[in-house]
Amino acid sequence: MKIKVWGCRGSLPSPGPENYRFGGNTSCYQVTHGDACIILDSGSGIQRLGRFLSSNIKEIHILLTHLHIDHMMGLGFFLPLYDQEVTVHLWGPSSSCESLIDRLRRYFSPPLFPIRLNELPNHPVIHELGNEEFAIGDLRIQSGYICHPGPTLGYRLMTEKSIVTYIPDHEIKLGSCNFPNDPEWTSGFELAKFADLLLHDGSYTKKEYVEKVGWGHCSVEDVLAFATLCQVKRLELIHHEPMHTDDQLEQMLSDAVGGQNLGFEVRMCAEGDEFELE
Repeated sequence: MKIKVWGCRGSLPSPGPENYRFGGNTSCYQVTHGDACIILDSGSGIQRLGRFLSSNIKEIHILLTHLHIDHMMGLGFFLPLYDQEVTVHLWGPSSSCESLIDRLRRYFSPPLFPIRLNELPNHPVIHELGNEEFAIGDLRIQSGYICHPGPTLGYRLMTEKSIVTYIPDHEIKLGSCNFPNDPEWTSGFELAKFADLLLHDGSYTKKEYVEKVGWGHCSVEDVLAFATLCQVKRLELIHHEPMHTDDQLEQMLSDAVGGQNLGFEVRMCAEGDEFELE
């Protein structure tokens, strides 16, 4: 299983020289395994991804965690949507009050976007998800609701040899009054446990989080505790807050880790990073 990062910024694209190392595009990650082409979220990074996809790929699966604009803004600019020979599947969270296709139509409509969903050359195949397991090619995928405003999913992608977990927007502490001591009541635990690679929201410093409780994101310190609880092998911190520069991101990680021996590798994820798991 191979993963390439096309965007790992959160909330808003943040181009500029101060963000050169970690990138400014919002959430988009490409996963390839065998013949399967899977894209995690369709933030601004998916526009560039669409330009570089092989013309031999005729089926693409886009797994949306939720429909906040930073995870959706690039979808209408994804070139394969306009290729009649390509079938695009859109997977996303179910809602108790509105269907996924109706929520997608709100994005594909003026004044947000000039082209309506039914005007695309091929109508995407829509799949609604909850807490369930499904397969794409040889990949088994577990979806599960996690703590974030609005219906929001995390994903666990599994082969016989490796596990990748993707949880870009997550407020861990809202799921349990006893975090990190009670895995059963910890949001996202079943998705992330024993993961070889965990891609997880690390938006704030500990001090910043105190002022943003309920916003749907978490501190780097909380993510380190979550990764320890889940016994992951590698943690990549993602969904970088748009106001944080490269230097600030590096300082956040350094301050949170200190001199701890965590038992797993941890990094700030950067646009352009590639991972290969066997």
